[in-house]
Amino acid sequence: MPFPLSIVVDHVSFAWPDGTVVLDGLSAAFPAGRTGLIGRNGSGKSTLLKIIAGELRPAAGSVTVEGQVGYVPQTLPLGVGRTVSDLLGITRARHALHAIERGEVAEEHFAAIGDDWDVEERARAELDRLGLGHLDLDRTVATLSGGESVMVALAAQFLRRPEVLLLDEPTNNLDLEARRRLYAAVESWGGVLVVVSHDRALLALVDQIADLREGTVRMYGGNLAAYEEQLAAEQEAAQRQVRTAEAEVRRQRRELVEARTKVDRRRRYGDKMAAVNKSPKIVANARKRQAQVSAGKHLAVHEERLEEARERLTEAEQAVRDDAEIRIELPETEVPAGRVVLTLDLETAGLPAAGTARPPADGADGAVQPSGDGTAQPSADGAAQPSEHGGARPLETLVIRGPERIALLGPNGSGKTTLLRRIAEQGANVPVRYLPQRLDLLDDSLSVLDNVRAVAPSASVNEVRARLARFLFRGDRVMQRAGTLSGGERFRATLAALLSAEPAPQLLLLDEPTNNLDMASVAQLSQALAAYRGALIVVSHDLPFLEGLGIDRWLVMDRERGLAES
Repeated sequence: MPFPLSIVVDHVSFAWPDGTVVLDGLSAAFPAGRTGLIGRNGSGKSTLLKIIAGELRPAAGSVTVEGQVGYVPQTLPLGVGRTVSDLLGITRARHALHAIERGEVAEEHFAAIGDDWDVEERARAELDRLGLGHLDLDRTVATLSGGESVMVALAAQFLRRPEVLLLDEPTNNLDLEARRRLYAAVESWGGVLVVVSHDRALLALVDQIADLREGTVRMYGGNLAAYEEQLAAEQEAAQRQVRTAEAEVRRQRRELVEARTKVDRRRRYGDKMAAVNKSPKIVANARKRQAQVSAGKHLAVHEERLEEARERLTEAEQAVRDDAEIRIELPETEVPAGRVVLTLDLETAGLPAAGTARPPADGADGAVQPSGDGTAQPSADGAAQPSEHGGARPLETLVIRGPERIALLGPNGSGKTTLLRRIAEQGANVPVRYLPQRLDLLDDSLSVLDNVRAVAPSASVNEVRARLARFLFRGDRVMQRAGTLSGGERFRATLAALLSAEPAPQLLLLDEPTNNLDMASVAQLSQALAAYRGALIVVSHDLPFLEGLGIDRWLVMDRERGLAES
């Protein structure tokens, strides 16, 4: 770029219609290059991106952006009947081009095309670069997987080449091959890029980190690793300051006690001498008042020093981060090892015909390392992972017994979400609950509290409040409407409702559960699910997360050939 483009946010404030304040006088500047915007769930990252993109209007303050803005939100407004061409923004030009090819010479057709006579070729080239070469431009977006929809939206922005690109959790729902293609596209981006993400590999590619915390943005040079080093050094220094301030408070407290002891001793001595000397009353009273004033000044000095030490301690403590994390307590729903939890005939469920399933070809999912004999191979830490080669066993019927923990892998569009939906629709031999990618289980018009009460009618208000507190919804936050929640907050509220539902779930179906979660919450979710005593099927492209769950079986979906077990 011939000049450094930037985004300037000047004292921006924003609140939802119900009065919930998201941003209050926020100022920040984003320089040229790639910036990773991070922060706890609910800190206002997505809201800030929407304000920069012009999707939301701030109540106060202003935003200045140099250049055209492109924006890909967390949740895409797909719309009924919209096509890939519509999402790419080229439908009008394509229709005009086709009309001219049919011999129509209306001026409006030439105006619609402008100089973009190769629009279809460029669009197909961009789709192919992102691994979407198999998509027809006239295919409806509603038939795409979540990952495919995201990649088409990204292709639309890369096709437009805006000077400023805003991405909100772009790796959500993407398989590992799609993520690699996205990383390459981000690395080649030459304008201003601001990306909200918890994907460590993506954040390793940025030039600076913007940390949105408690209504303030702090900029750190370098990528995520450099940020973590700087933050660790800051926190170590802050902890030292706290220890120093605590020691000073203790010292000043001791000195105040000693000063009070000396004052009391002098007062008693003065009273004794006054009784012995029998001085005139007026003289004795004057001396007593003088002693009291002197003692008061002496004590006041020590009390002031103690108060100053306490203030320094408070300031030091405020510099130390205390990031709240969700505390998930899953229902005690142990399933006996031999009990059949689920039996699903794949052909009857509308999935690929029995006996034809096999894992995807090498590199289709990118999730695992292939082996020569098709057996499960250990990862670096000893966790078993599936092979992509032909030794995997095709499945005609999916049978789950006892508290099995199953990882379901496969490229975007291979049918993983469809399989989970079929299981949820058919039901199982035990209570089953399904967490979808789109988090559409909540009623947006109801509060978080009322959403949970709707699925747990026997629980008291106080019991529901206690459960929500473990998911960081405390006090008035439980009354916030679900429709105003951020992506991470919505996940926490959905998970709270899912795990509070009556009867308690003994089979959990989780579709990309780490989407929208900050890193600390991902770790907490992993720990909680590792302790879950029911059966579990998880769709995820986050291998470290899956390995932390102690997976028993690895299943792989192929776009054309169905389901296989490695």
